[in-house]
Amino acid sequence: MKILCNTRVLGSNLTGAQRYVLELTSRLSSDIELVAPQKSLGGVRGHLWEQFCLPHKVGKNLLWSPSITGPLSVKNQVVTIFDMVPFDHPEWLNPKFAAWYRFLVPKLARKVKSIIVISEFTKQRLLAYCPSVEDRVIVTPLAADPQFCPIDQGGISEMRSLLGISFPRYIVALGSLEPRKNLHRLIKAWELIHHDIPTDVYLVIAGSVGNKKVFGGLDFSDLPPRVKLVGHVKDSLLPALYSGALATVYLSMYEGFGLPPLEAMACGTPVLSSNVASIPEVVGDAGILINPLDVGGIALALKKLIEDEDVRAKLSQLGLVQASKFNWNRTAKQTLDVLHQVMNS
Repeated sequence: MKILCNTRVLGSNLTGAQRYVLELTSRLSSDIELVAPQKSLGGVRGHLWEQFCLPHKVGKNLLWSPSITGPLSVKNQVVTIFDMVPFDHPEWLNPKFAAWYRFLVPKLARKVKSIIVISEFTKQRLLAYCPSVEDRVIVTPLAADPQFCPIDQGGISEMRSLLGISFPRYIVALGSLEPRKNLHRLIKAWELIHHDIPTDVYLVIAGSVGNKKVFGGLDFSDLPPRVKLVGHVKDSLLPALYSGALATVYLSMYEGFGLPPLEAMACGTPVLSSNVASIPEVVGDAGILINPLDVGGIALALKKLIEDEDVRAKLSQLGLVQASKFNWNRTAKQTLDVLHQVMNS
């Protein structure tokens, strides 16, 4: 029996799901065989391939579907589930997309041999909808890619030039411009404090525009002083963007894991983040965790981070230690252990 890996998702743009699949398949290449459509298939065509073509390729082998979906007709299967957004917040998704996942995920979870989730938070949210699968759920956390490490001034200067960051100091916030990432409250908090902090400190927001079909045209044109939108930033520039910042702010309302704060900590950058969903699992005691609905609290925490060098230095060291607890090689081994246990059962 072989282990086949359903890599249909790699035909889509790079997001957290694709990153997870790439990180693990690169480490498990000698143990698994990749299976995907002959050409990239998105939307309905991709799901049709997965449900009706993929089962014929699996045969009597074990299938690992590492990105939430998989064929319902294949029982000898392990599926990875990142979050339960289609159930908890369907309003954040395309309605057809949300409806499909709300139909598929419970049926798939009850049928497959084992379910991998990426946080305790996701496990609990899955069990809220599918309590009968508790004995088949295993948590294997994500990790920061090894490229996320403190970058020297040469690399930071190059990044500044490419992104047009000419001001001396900045706070960086990562996240697509959509409600879930909570950037509008961060901007309100910045508006409260920008008069009271040094004039050489700016807020840099890195992220692309969210799904217009779902959210409409969110207006980020009327911004307070000293806020710069740099759009989507290439992965290769992110370590320098983190390393050059006074701190990273990540106030997301909901994450299955939350890679940006972990990546920032791996670069030695202090973190201010939400105290909800999976993020406390990731940040631990190594960052400042705050209610993402509390604009006044966010403003005070931002001001403290900007003005208190000792706090930033302490959080920098704590963050490096916390980030070292997460490792892709360990996650890959845990994943392979799950697959072998299913094969041998």
